[in-house]
Amino acid sequence: MNQSSNGTVEDTLNTRRVAIDTYRENVAYLHRDCAIYRAEGFQALNKVAITNNGQTIYAVLNVVDDPNLVGADEVGLSEQAFTQLELDEGATVRVAQAEPPRSMEAIRRKIAGDRLEVEDFRGIIDDITASRYSKMEIAAFLVASGPGGLDREEILHLTRAMTDSGSRLDWHEPVVVDKHCIGGIPGNRTTMVVVPIVAAHGMLMPKTSSRAITSPAGTADTMEVLSEVELSPDAMHRVVRRERACLAWGGTARLAPADDILISVERPLGIDSMGQMIASILSKKLAAGSTHLVLDIPVGPTAKVRHMREAMRLRKLFEYVGDRVGIHLEVIITDGAEPVGRGIGPVLEARDVMQVLENDPDAPHDLLQKSLRLAGRIIEFDPDVRGGQGYAIARDILESGRALSKMQAIIAGQGAQELETTPGQLTEEIVADCDGTVVAIDNKRLAHAARLAGAPMDKGAGVDLLAKIGDTVRAGDPLYRIHAEFRADFHFAVAYCREDSGYTIGEPDQISRLHMEL
Repeated sequence: MNQSSNGTVEDTLNTRRVAIDTYRENVAYLHRDCAIYRAEGFQALNKVAITNNGQTIYAVLNVVDDPNLVGADEVGLSEQAFTQLELDEGATVRVAQAEPPRSMEAIRRKIAGDRLEVEDFRGIIDDITASRYSKMEIAAFLVASGPGGLDREEILHLTRAMTDSGSRLDWHEPVVVDKHCIGGIPGNRTTMVVVPIVAAHGMLMPKTSSRAITSPAGTADTMEVLSEVELSPDAMHRVVRRERACLAWGGTARLAPADDILISVERPLGIDSMGQMIASILSKKLAAGSTHLVLDIPVGPTAKVRHMREAMRLRKLFEYVGDRVGIHLEVIITDGAEPVGRGIGPVLEARDVMQVLENDPDAPHDLLQKSLRLAGRIIEFDPDVRGGQGYAIARDILESGRALSKMQAIIAGQGAQELETTPGQLTEEIVADCDGTVVAIDNKRLAHAARLAGAPMDKGAGVDLLAKIGDTVRAGDPLYRIHAEFRADFHFAVAYCREDSGYTIGEPDQISRLHMEL
């Protein structure tokens, strides 16, 4: 009970585990008749501090009227909150008003146009990591740090603050390699080809990846089709020590955990600003113990970076921050005029990856060549490899089958998925409306179509490309096939694509010169 013998209200309650996934947000539930709720003047969406044995978490308060969900002498905790406190159900906790995070003052100054210092960013990131911010407050920080909101020193400060927000791995080796693409190109699943090639060469590549933010699939989403990706730090170390690599989601290792919280808000808002992106990528690499990084910046009319001058500016920012945080960074600017490979969505992209690794003659040629180019550049970080030899070494490893064997070993080490996932059974082909040559493909429109179809949450959902830039088509020929698992998603995606296929059909001389040069 919450009332002492002298009639005063105590601030302790019994815990109840509420089986609700609140997606990286701590949520607490109090009954409207709870004595603490009435005495303390709590309001829904307030932040509360929940303490047990000296450990405190912060949660957003929801008020309920159903005693079947939470009783008047209980506090319900979402799955996220319950896991953080590491309690047995029924354990007693103390519930109190949470003080507003002090770092919000820095965000208000940023909104007003002020420049923030390193201690401002450390305070903000510490409070975000401790769940002291609501998602609305996180959104305010993201918007204030949006396009043009951070200068290069602020990006450096944010990178360091995010790196220090969690664990840092030390592999005790002089060369620990990684690669990353800034995104914006559907189907660009080169990492899953590059990692087994580089590991088969013998270099250490503990690859931790994020899930999709605004795209139909991230590397972690696609790898999850084949194996477990949510590895504990110990499990990740075991796989890396045995196979020289892993392909895991970075969240469970608590590597720059503030980044995963920010991503959980960025995703529904569709925010992906340059400064946040640089800090997100480099903080994750630093925390993962990387010493050498190849960075892929695709450029194209509907890519995240549309012009070469933007790519060069971004390259300089990455190099500036990378140099100061101690990462050897090489930037490669690649063709982003169209999706890479044929599949857009986790299952379809995993199919493309395995076709390349299996040396299947039907494997997407662009995915194959881009992967070899990136793997070759990474292999040239090996001090025993002369410059210019990397591509040939990567190709030999792939063609010999060593890359496939390494991928199979990584999958087994991480835990192969027991159930095979297949492309969504609801399908519709979108066809050409005239004769001609495919001269342009809208990356953003195709990516959005795949997300409408259900990707990445529905692994089998997405878009399967049947024509690429330069292909000749006739009216009525299929351009791509939509796959969905649920009827509502299927109808949304089909209606969207019928309105505008995302393909431009014309004459061969209309193909972008930049595309042909890259």
